[in-house]
Amino acid sequence: MPTLSKHTQANLIPCLRYRDVPKAIDWLRVAFGFEPQQVYSDSEAGILHAQLTFGSNGMLMLGPMSDSAAGRLMTHPDQAGGLSTQSIYVIVSSADALYTQAKAAGAEIVVELKNEDYGGRGFSCRDLEGHLWSFGTYDPWVEPNRTEEP
Repeated sequence: MPTLSKHTQANLIPCLRYRDVPKAIDWLRVAFGFEPQQVYSDSEAGILHAQLTFGSNGMLMLGPMSDSAAGRLMTHPDQAGGLSTQSIYVIVSSADALYTQAKAAGAEIVVELKNEDYGGRGFSCRDLEGHLWSFGTYDPWVEPNRTEEP
């Protein structure tokens, strides 16, 4: 069966828009453990595009809210009454540790840390600009392990 996917590090990369990109990059690093991989700037406009990595194969692309062709296709949570049209799920080795780290950085916890009926342990939160994130130990690529953290 033919496929359109390319054999690469990761085939899906979420993209988000932020009002304050430098602050978002720093906050995502502290709260969730993302690391800047590439940041493209313009001396007048500031950061135009950034690529942040998570672990060995996770990536997030982000950029500023703008009145560009691409920018007009996306909305910000504050333009949608605080709602999100998508959320990002990140597989982690310890949901408890990331919960503590995110909470200490000021993430708004919207679903408390818990064991899930389908396996895994996780929580959901909003970042500094209201984007919805879920972190958990459930890994859909492997059999669920019901022996979870306390």
